Amino acid sequence: MKIHLSPIGNNELCGKPLSRCKSPKKWYILIGVTVGIIFLAIAVISHRYRRRKALLLAAEEAHNKLGLSKVQYQEQTEENAKLQFVRADRPIFDLEELLTAPAEVLGGGSFGSSYKALLSNGPPVIVKRLRPMRCVGFEEFHEHMKKLGSISHTNLLPPLAFYYRNEDKLLISEFVGNGNLADHLHGQAQRTPGNIGLDWPTRLRIIKGVGRGLAHLHRALPSLSLPHGHLKSSNILLNSNYEPLLTDFGLDPLVCHDQGHQFMAAYKSPEYIRHRRVSRKTDVWSLGILILELLTGKFPANYLRQGGGTGNGDLAAWVKSAVREEWTAEVFDGDMMKGTKNEDGEMVRLLRIGMNCSEEEEDQRWGLKEAVEKIEELKETEISTDDEFYSSYGSEVEVRSVGRE
Repeated sequence: MKIHLSPIGNNELCGKPLSRCKSPKKWYILIGVTVGIIFLAIAVISHRYRRRKALLLAAEEAHNKLGLSKVQYQEQTEENAKLQFVRADRPIFDLEELLTAPAEVLGGGSFGSSYKALLSNGPPVIVKRLRPMRCVGFEEFHEHMKKLGSISHTNLLPPLAFYYRNEDKLLISEFVGNGNLADHLHGQAQRTPGNIGLDWPTRLRIIKGVGRGLAHLHRALPSLSLPHGHLKSSNILLNSNYEPLLTDFGLDPLVCHDQGHQFMAAYKSPEYIRHRRVSRKTDVWSLGILILELLTGKFPANYLRQGGGTGNGDLAAWVKSAVREEWTAEVFDGDMMKGTKNEDGEMVRLLRIGMNCSEEEEDQRWGLKEAVEKIEELKETEISTDDEFYSSYGSEVEVRSVGRE
């Protein structure tokens, strides 16, 4: 028996003698793409979850290494159990966000260990643990930090916020991504194929910025005998344009007496070693040592000594000896000399400024105003050389040496 199927009411029928059947491949492709998207979404979500978990573990490990336990820092009185912001021009975040943010340990410095925290609602920040500041009460600490936070200058990096504990404190500041001057001078900064180091124009721009920042700091903190107190190359950060930013300034009033004298740059100065005193000219001595370090590429060995050390710094003595023996050109860093043309006259002038700023005797040492004015007069290029320097400064050194015998 034959069964006849009528196309009427059977819209899905196809094939001869009816219309050509549609290919099912398009449905397979659509289903395949949909499944693929679902699996990709699952993979992305899973990767982000694992990455987030890894970052949190890294943050916890970083905090543990520095002793920054979230529980410990929340066990404070209500008055102190929060971040104290001393600048109003930056995003505000809370302590919990800071202590749970992905973190990277940067290492230890004079004031304590530090790490980089990646905040979710703003740019990264640097958190320093200030161990040697256990001798100052909360009110005094807070007032001084507000004073430092109010200082504004292109070449200064004031604190952003702090957290106060009796045992130690946290100091929060902005993150500057190009490292510090010490790393660039002494080979710790990563160099790209096109970056052979700091050339003369860059170094001159850096020292001019340092002078301007230090001069502003002396004007902003007239009552302090050490407006900076810890000026050295590792406390000078560089932005992407190699403009310097001075950090860790004005902290001397907060540091416990015995601990501060062990590591702060000002307490390596000749006047402290000999007479157990410091003055505003002590910052000038630190500036002089920094200039010599910038020009020679040599790290000042006196900063490595615990306590005061035993002299005016090996670097200053070495440079003076080189000038006396008339081989001044040999003291300049080779990296600085690459690609330079006729800049030796200006380099020698800066060398003289550095030597006058790092004089052992305070009454023979230049003042900050004179030093900064002389630095500002320097140019990136100069055809003539400063022949007068070799005779004039050499005779000065000779006269002073004879006078002390």
